[in-house]
Amino acid sequence: MKRITSFFKSLRARIFLLSFSLGVIFTVILSFIVGFSYKREEINSEILSVSSQARIINSAVVTTGYINGTDNESVRQAIEFSAQALSGRILVLDSSLKVIKDSYSLYEGKTVIWDIVLQAAGGESASSNDEKSGLLAVAVPIIDDTKSSSAKDSTVIGVLLFVKQIKKDSDNSSAFNQLLILFLFFDIIISFILAWFISKAIMKPVNNVATRIDSVTKGLVENELTPDKYTETAKIYDSFNAYANRMKTLDESRQEFVSNVSHELKTPLASMKVLADSINSMPDAPVDMYREFMGDITGEIDRENNIISDLLTLVRFDRKKAEINISQVRLNTLLEEIMKRLRPLADKASVELVLESFRPVTAEVDETKFSLAISNLIENAIKYNNEGGYVHVSLNADHQYFYIHVEDNGLGIPEESVDHIFERFYRADKSHSREIGGTGLGLSITESIIHMHKGEINVHSVLGEGTEFVVRVPIHYIADDADEKQKDFKI
Repeated sequence: MKRITSFFKSLRARIFLLSFSLGVIFTVILSFIVGFSYKREEINSEILSVSSQARIINSAVVTTGYINGTDNESVRQAIEFSAQALSGRILVLDSSLKVIKDSYSLYEGKTVIWDIVLQAAGGESASSNDEKSGLLAVAVPIIDDTKSSSAKDSTVIGVLLFVKQIKKDSDNSSAFNQLLILFLFFDIIISFILAWFISKAIMKPVNNVATRIDSVTKGLVENELTPDKYTETAKIYDSFNAYANRMKTLDESRQEFVSNVSHELKTPLASMKVLADSINSMPDAPVDMYREFMGDITGEIDRENNIISDLLTLVRFDRKKAEINISQVRLNTLLEEIMKRLRPLADKASVELVLESFRPVTAEVDETKFSLAISNLIENAIKYNNEGGYVHVSLNADHQYFYIHVEDNGLGIPEESVDHIFERFYRADKSHSREIGGTGLGLSITESIIHMHKGEINVHSVLGEGTEFVVRVPIHYIADDADEKQKDFKI
């Protein structure tokens, strides 16, 4: 029962039912057309037969003067014989539409007013077929062409009216209907078989896709699937390959992230253990050495704490609905405060800090988070700089966006590393990073904050010459459900 229910829910069942239904509908329509054509042909055959008899009677009626009241036994017998041959009734009407002969001897002397009779009196044959009663009537004009040289000048001197009851269940009709029913029965069987094989053939490529994808997910084959000859399934294969590659990249990124986190967290712990073991191995060490070792342990604890804090910050920013407290912030003042806070660090490194504001800018940002992002950029520019270098920060805006440039003439970033600097724990120059310190998460946090503000951040750097970061953020915060789309932004 479950398999039957599953089948009728499947796409194959729908294709089968659609194909089968189309086959049956086509057969029914075809049967109706053939049946209608057969009946019409049967009526036309009867009319043709009547017309043939009419020509014989017409000649006899005209030549013998029967239409003018001259009694003629041979004509009367011919009319009765034709009526019997046609299994119907024949009426002979004169030019005034008065019945002068009725093979049933019922209407003689009466006048017949009928549209087909009137049409025949005008010189054109006419017929009427009543499908409900099965009555077929044919009116044929009696034309006297003995006194005229052409058919055009012929005179209509009367009307021959043939009336016949068409049997609905005649032998021919019954045989034809039986043949039609047999044809319909076999066509339903053929439609069923064809629909079954058509649905199977159509679904075969789709089932192959499912089987091959299942093999990939179980690890039986490589992640890359080779597209087949069908355009639709080839698109599925391409989409799956793209998805699989992305999942592979994400998995590698996750593994690398876990490895980096483990390494970064273990390094301070290992240093603290070495320092603690060293102190424990020297019970008579002087107080100054104890203080030095404890200072180093404290530094490692601070480093561990910074790593954990940055990781927690990233986790918060990774959430789809991370909290963001938007308010109107004067960015000129915000940048001045950041520069003031970082100036001691710059002075210690002998790096000049310069702030240039082209115009007053007020924007809708989360002051705390945005301050953290810009602080990370300026702090990195100071740390990865040369003695006597500079860090130039500028603020500008147009009617839609504000722009912050952070430019330095420091160490620069290798070209192959530019695309990776926002990755977590990535370090372009590991030797300098170890000397300078830090968690390797600052730029990743900065990028997350900028994106939370629906902004963009780009970098241009030349190794040994310096680096420039450009931040572009909408002046008015764009909510998640807004229809406005950000345009590509490159420097």
